[in-house]
Amino acid sequence: MDKVLMSTGKDDWGTPQELYDRLNKEFNFTLDACASTYNYKCDKYYTKEQDGLNKSWKGETVFCNPPYSREGGQAKWIEKCYKEAKEHDITVVALLPARTDTKVFHNFVIGKAEIRFIKGRVKLEDKNRKAKDAAPFPSMIAVYHGNQDSDKVISV
Repeated sequence: MDKVLMSTGKDDWGTPQELYDRLNKEFNFTLDACASTYNYKCDKYYTKEQDGLNKSWKGETVFCNPPYSREGGQAKWIEKCYKEAKEHDITVVALLPARTDTKVFHNFVIGKAEIRFIKGRVKLEDKNRKAKDAAPFPSMIAVYHGNQDSDKVISV
């Protein structure tokens, strides 16, 4: 398994293009809220230096693949996705680890977002290359539908 996927030393793995393309076909994203100069998916994107956590996402249809570690602020990103969707009545779609035992999952995902569990493990990307192995954890898509909470859970 790629040691980088297991470490906290790298927190900017990119979304597989095929997965993003399927979601983008459905949602037509206008903002990649948590990207880098080499893994962004939309023409408009925020890098770590631009700090999407402290920007308004008003008027956007947002895709977010946040850092997966505590050190990277994953919980803050998930809370931000929920709050921006509610406050601005926008759609926010996040690729997240399916960590259903966490406080952030219970506070800001379940009952608040449509949850799409991904069958199998996602192969994240880094500078246009896929990781040798799949992520060491299951993943899900959380879809925040504006100011409407959701209890929809599906498997994809």
